[in-house]
Amino acid sequence: MKVDRFGGALYPRAALPFSNIAIIGAGAYGTALAHVAAQGQTHVTLWARNADHAEDLNNAGRNERYLPEVDLAPRLRATADLADALSRAEAALLVVPSRAVRDMSQAMRKVIPDGIPITVCAKGIEAQTGFLMSQIVEDELPGHSVGALSGPTFARELALGHPSAATLAFAFDQASRLNPETSAAARMAVTLTTHAFRTYLSDDLVGVEIGGAVKNVIAIACGMMSGAGYSENTRAALITRGLDEMKALAEALGGRRETVTGLSGIGDLTLTCSSTTSRNMSLGTQLGKGVPRAECFDGQPIVVEGEANAKSVTDLARKLSVPMPICETVRSILHDDQPIAETFARFWSEPIESEPRAMSLTFEHPAPTLASPVFKETAT
Repeated sequence: MKVDRFGGALYPRAALPFSNIAIIGAGAYGTALAHVAAQGQTHVTLWARNADHAEDLNNAGRNERYLPEVDLAPRLRATADLADALSRAEAALLVVPSRAVRDMSQAMRKVIPDGIPITVCAKGIEAQTGFLMSQIVEDELPGHSVGALSGPTFARELALGHPSAATLAFAFDQASRLNPETSAAARMAVTLTTHAFRTYLSDDLVGVEIGGAVKNVIAIACGMMSGAGYSENTRAALITRGLDEMKALAEALGGRRETVTGLSGIGDLTLTCSSTTSRNMSLGTQLGKGVPRAECFDGQPIVVEGEANAKSVTDLARKLSVPMPICETVRSILHDDQPIAETFARFWSEPIESEPRAMSLTFEHPAPTLASPVFKETAT
């Protein structure tokens, strides 16, 4: 039995799921979340950009484009009419690419019911403003409580019922703290939670969103080194030091380092850096093997969130004077046309530092920069 700090018994509170929600975005992840939510008592309307796509979803009971293996739950209905999708919604999830969040929020403005909570599932930092995704939605849709869902969840595995977990973050005002079971966070958490999918709650929006934005950049770095022929030691070092970069940026923006050690930080980072199922890891792997960017993914125009975020993350870090050497390395390669081997050699030859920040020690690196034969050029 769990007890509180005064020794009293802790009993789970009962929160009421939303009976009707809208999910905006019928890609793989939006469809997976819609399927998960519709497995309970919630009616889900899934908005697709294309009318033919919506019709195919309804007729086939599957998303043949993105999740062909999954028979969708019967309480799920698709539509290409945004007003129709939102008309009866008690809550909405925004599941579109990060670059589309502002435009989509503007489109929702005239048709979204007043005051319903919005959960953002996009991960990134807006290039022009340095805003997190939730801040964009708050900017375009004032009067709505805005949260974020983030964690180690590949869409296919989530939809197939593989045990998975993620963090759901909303700001908790006084009313939410006094009666948490009535909060948007609690109600959305129980709406999404199934026998296989667990949601954990947080009040640290900044920490949760920074984890989601930065991990994609670190995954590209891991992919580059993997594609170049390096193995587990290298990937573990990049994940660990990348986590430190995530913590530093989150803290500089008012988030908590503790949040970044959770599902939305190290959890998502570990998953994304460990499998080419991740587009970010896959892009890095192809580049590390010497595949020109234009020929990656067989020349298809695949959106890779970490590619744009390598620039937006480091732009923000520079404004805040937060050092992020791994992210800067990825930016140099992707956006400044720097060679992979030479750029990573510079990173590995940076001064020796203490790992606990409190020690604040720096020593010159004993190996001359670029002299090591370890990093061999692979890019053509």
